[in-house]
Amino acid sequence: MSDEQFLPPANPADSAAPLRRAAGHRATSETRISLELVLDGDGGSEIHTGVGFFDHMLTHIARHGLLSLAIRAEGDLAVDDHHTVEDVGIALGQALRTAVGDKTGMVRYGAATIPMDESLVLCALDFSGRGRLTLDLPIPDPRIGTFASELVEEFFHAVAANAGMTLHLRLLTGHNSHHIAEAAFKAFGRALDAATRLDPRVAGIPSTKGVL
Repeated sequence: MSDEQFLPPANPADSAAPLRRAAGHRATSETRISLELVLDGDGGSEIHTGVGFFDHMLTHIARHGLLSLAIRAEGDLAVDDHHTVEDVGIALGQALRTAVGDKTGMVRYGAATIPMDESLVLCALDFSGRGRLTLDLPIPDPRIGTFASELVEEFFHAVAANAGMTLHLRLLTGHNSHHIAEAAFKAFGRALDAATRLDPRVAGIPSTKGVL
């Protein structure tokens, strides 16, 4: 059973309020998550999931995506981190879908290639309306500190599926597990910022179909 709700963007008539934002919650028998997101933010974040490495990665999405992001999660960490990480991904994806609205005037596509010391990771994404993750991001070590490396894929799969986003992440070179994961989250933030920017040259929905 789950209980989730994400509020629509603010009324455009309210010039004092950010126009592209979402706030809501997700509650299941395994996790309780509250999330606030402003797309046109300043890179600030307040993240508390109980999973230290994951918190660190989420701050990179906010900082490099120029989001304002607040996440508070309570999960069954005594079992493991899986449910918390996946459900935060679901909540973030739903918030992104809400915040971009019908995507009028939005660039839609974004890409970034980010170095982190010896590692180099490419991220490309499309707010296509079709949620799909294509991942070629081998992380050598099964754990980064106490964080299970396989949860990187679980998180991005949940985000892509719930945001309606086509998402590609690929490791171009690298061998340090921490560096690979960090480069992936930073690249995602940069690509997200590029894709969600508003361009005055984009008339209406950025698709020849007229809907996304």
